[in-house]
Amino acid sequence: MIKEWNVGQIGDLKGKVFVVTGGNSGIGYEAVKIFAAKGAKVVMACRSLERADAALAKIIDEQESADVVTMELDLASMESVRAFAEVFISKYKRLDVLMNNAGLMVPPYGITEDGFEQQLGVNHIGHFALTGLLFDVIKATPKARIVNISSNAHKFGGMRFDNMMFENGKGYRPMKAYAQSKIANLLFTYELQRKVDDAGLDVMVLAAHPGASATNLSRHMEKNAVTKFFGKFAASIMQGAYEGTLPGVRASLDVEAVGGTYYGPGGRGGMKGKPVIVESNKASHSEPDAKRLWTISQELTGVTFNI
Repeated sequence: MIKEWNVGQIGDLKGKVFVVTGGNSGIGYEAVKIFAAKGAKVVMACRSLERADAALAKIIDEQESADVVTMELDLASMESVRAFAEVFISKYKRLDVLMNNAGLMVPPYGITEDGFEQQLGVNHIGHFALTGLLFDVIKATPKARIVNISSNAHKFGGMRFDNMMFENGKGYRPMKAYAQSKIANLLFTYELQRKVDDAGLDVMVLAAHPGASATNLSRHMEKNAVTKFFGKFAASIMQGAYEGTLPGVRASLDVEAVGGTYYGPGGRGGMKGKPVIVESNKASHSEPDAKRLWTISQELTGVTFNI
């Protein structure tokens, strides 16, 4: 049994295909570099191809032989999600790891192209649709994994099924909406793992959180008093993006991983530290909420999983 996991335990990934959403910055960028260094073919799925290509150039400068490509993916647009999936499926016949990493954190109220509150729309709904559209490729790949990046903030929220989208900004609070999107990531993780288990598929669905990591995800935190205070507090205890990516990388590659496991930093409060197995809150394990969210997500996206 592995008592303490580290990147040195990652084997050769040559021949494997990884997708990392939001791979051009922060913990996604660090994950791409780790996967590429071990020989994987990595697709950086990013909203801005310009920023993705700039990030790719930096990776190639450090790792000349890195097998990394960029593809456009805007999770705030169902049209873009479908287009990405169509192109990916036309090019690749396997997908070993789908890391659903991209996200928004505490922006002002806004809606996506399809009318969804933008944090739930990008952090959960876009990834739900992407995963469903790629699921045939995933389940055809031996020992494939889906890794959803959540957050400690899930502990501060719950599903507001009466007003999930904060219609017209009613009741919108940036952190409240963020927390809802992050508990949605976990409800989705556990429900998909249950469905995969029931079908006897060779797929693992896992989740991870980065603790308090210094990335541009927190760029909106200076916008109001509450998030400004939280941002200053977090800054005092933050770890780097590299350390923050390790729970997600462990979920992607730990040979002893079990589906439905949640990883995070092992330090005090889960803010930083080495990647370990952690527990999400009781609400994230609510099967009625997970099933309800699943049904709503299918209705909103028009995407069903071929399980």
